[in-house]
Amino acid sequence: MKQEIYFCGDTHGNFQHVIDAVLEKRPAAIVFLGDLQARQPLEVELATIMDLTEVWYIHGNHDTDTDADFDHLFGSALAHRNLHGRVAEIAGYKVAGLGGVFRGHIWMPPGAKNFHTPREYTVKAGKDNRWREGLPRKHYSSIFPTDYNYLASQRADILVTHEAPSAHPHGFSVIDELARSMRVTRSFHGHHHDRIDYSNHQDRLGFRAHGVGLCGISDINGDVVVAGKHDHEVPWAVLNRRRP
Repeated sequence: MKQEIYFCGDTHGNFQHVIDAVLEKRPAAIVFLGDLQARQPLEVELATIMDLTEVWYIHGNHDTDTDADFDHLFGSALAHRNLHGRVAEIAGYKVAGLGGVFRGHIWMPPGAKNFHTPREYTVKAGKDNRWREGLPRKHYSSIFPTDYNYLASQRADILVTHEAPSAHPHGFSVIDELARSMRVTRSFHGHHHDRIDYSNHQDRLGFRAHGVGLCGISDINGDVVVAGKHDHEVPWAVLNRRRP
C-alpha cells in the first residue's frame, strides 16, 4: 500500500521545520535531498521523530565539507538509510538515490570519465592525498560512473538526486537519461535551493521532475508542504531554455 513521503530540500543544519511537519502530518517516510550538514549525529538531530516516520537521505556536496559534517551523517546511526547508489522500498514505492555532485576531476558530463570507481581514484591519488586511508574527504560526495551505471541497470518508481535534470539551467542530461533508464515516473532534487515544478518539460523528460527549495518540503505530488526560504525567488523564465 502506497503511503505519503515528504521530500526535504537542503537543510544546512536546520531541522526544526522537518520535525514540526512530521509531528503535525505524520508522513510514512521523509527523504532528505542532500546538504543536511547535521550539527550532531543525524539520529540526535531527529530524535523527536525517529519513532514517527522512516528517515532516508542522500548526501550532498556540503556533507563532506568538514570532518564533523561527514561524521554526523555517514557515521550516524542512520548511515544505513543512505539511498545513494541503490533502490529501497519506501512507503510502498521503489525509491532510488544518487547523492553527491559531478566534479571535473572525476566526471563532469558530458566530458570524459577520468575515474570510474573510488578505488581507482584512491590508488592513483597516492597515499599523501588520502583521508582516513581512503578517498580525499570531498570525493565521498563526488559521483563516480560505477554508481551511476549500477543504478541505470535497476528499476524504480522515484529517483532522488542532489544534481538537477537538464530542465534546470545548471542541470545535466545524464540525470534525464538515468531516470528514463530506470523507468521512474517522477524525480526530486535539491542542491540549487529553488522550488521548481518542471511540468512544461515533462513530455521531453519523460517523467515528472521537481526541485525542492532551501529548507522546503514537498509531498509525493510535488506540492508544497513547507515553503522553502527562496521559493519566491525562483527564476521561472530561465526554465524555458535548455541548458547549453
